[in-house]
Amino acid sequence: MIKHNFLEQTLYLLPEKAIFWKEKALLIIADLHLGKAGHFRKSGIPVSDLIHSKDILTLEKLIQRHKPEEVIFLGDLFHSDHNQGWEIFKRWLKSKAELSFKLVLGNHDVLGAQDYHISNLTVVEKLDISPFNFTHIPEDSSLYNIAGHIHPAVRLKGKAKQSVRVPCYYFGKGNAILPAFGNFTGTAKINIKKTDEVFVIAENKVIKIN
Repeated sequence: MIKHNFLEQTLYLLPEKAIFWKEKALLIIADLHLGKAGHFRKSGIPVSDLIHSKDILTLEKLIQRHKPEEVIFLGDLFHSDHNQGWEIFKRWLKSKAELSFKLVLGNHDVLGAQDYHISNLTVVEKLDISPFNFTHIPEDSSLYNIAGHIHPAVRLKGKAKQSVRVPCYYFGKGNAILPAFGNFTGTAKINIKKTDEVFVIAENKVIKIN
């Protein structure tokens, strides 16, 4: 975990690929892609739902540790059409009835409206909590935009020409991008400017590299 003081706010960048915003007691997560394993199985590719169970367990531990007042999902909470993965997650949400959740809809959040009818879950297109604007896809805003969607990563190179791609937190001039929280998501290499701030996640640590 690393404390990032930004726009007079305290953001804890967590190695589990989530942000805890101290002043608002918010836990912010992007791109779980729950149900993706079931989507692959429909295509004949055997992938276990255990990978999603691990993500939910990690989220549970973060809630217990940081005790947020609300959890914000920055889109792509669920990967595709309704399947058993969503039912498992819905039961987990209902077990956290004392905690509020908000979902900022992403391009993969294509479930029917009735599937989101859960008492402690609110669904929105975007969310403004000054000084931040929360969306799924990065966009221009009068507030500082925080989004997901990209699954940002950078390539680290070693002395012997070996290299590894690792997920990262990206803070640019007007936008920040969170790494994908889900373990079954993949990453996309991003270009970095000298003025950007980048924090990589490696060996369960968050390290600033730019």
